[in-house]
Amino acid sequence: MVFDVIFNIALPFFGTSLGAGCVFFMKKQIGAKTQRALIGLAAGVMLAASVWSLLIPAMEQVSDMGSFSFAPAAAGVAVGVVILLILDKIAAKLSSDSGYEEMQMRRKKSSSRLFLAVTLHNLPEGMAVGVIIAGFLEGGSDITAAMVTALSLGIAIQNFPEGAIISMPLNAAGVEKKKAFLYGVLSGAVEPVGAVITVLIAGVITPVLPFLLSLAAGAMLYVIVEEMIPGLAEGEHSYFGTIFFTAGFILMMALDVALD
Repeated sequence: MVFDVIFNIALPFFGTSLGAGCVFFMKKQIGAKTQRALIGLAAGVMLAASVWSLLIPAMEQVSDMGSFSFAPAAAGVAVGVVILLILDKIAAKLSSDSGYEEMQMRRKKSSSRLFLAVTLHNLPEGMAVGVIIAGFLEGGSDITAAMVTALSLGIAIQNFPEGAIISMPLNAAGVEKKKAFLYGVLSGAVEPVGAVITVLIAGVITPVLPFLLSLAAGAMLYVIVEEMIPGLAEGEHSYFGTIFFTAGFILMMALDVALD
């Protein structure tokens, strides 16, 4: 039991670190098709995880509310989106440093902003893992060990391209590979921290678990719509991202259902 909890908490962080490690093996710049494929796969995985691992369990836990069992889920999704919107605004302000020459620092500024945005939105993802682990440990919910693993694995899969998308552009902007890798790893370090804190305060969380599961789903949906889907539609061959988005969705759906 303890090993399973530690494993599922660490799995998303491992996904980010593995992605960041791509900086040592790939070219400085990610090819447009490769980047679109990675983002599409990640977005599909996140969308399926939001539905099967978070929203459906949230509504099942309040099924005694009958026709209004959607209410906690709807409220949670709305709050999750608002939180990520606020975090995005904070990230934009923190990275709006204008003390350098624009032409020389444009790449680093863009990479720094992406680092901050990914780091900030990784926190609610870590809390999502913590919430579902807390629900499983509580024992009275419909959450199974397989659902916990499916969510952790799904987040790890979508974290892989995030780690790569941070470390590789930083390297292209002139940051040495070891330091770029470290930035990619650090962007995911908040996830296990958020998960552990959430599990430790499980007694407080349990009564509002459906709301928090939905809040995590809302945070993921915001990232998909605001940060990922626009990137899929840019440039030529946008269908390439759509194909991998579909593949990611099917993969996560299959994992969640097959492992249950």
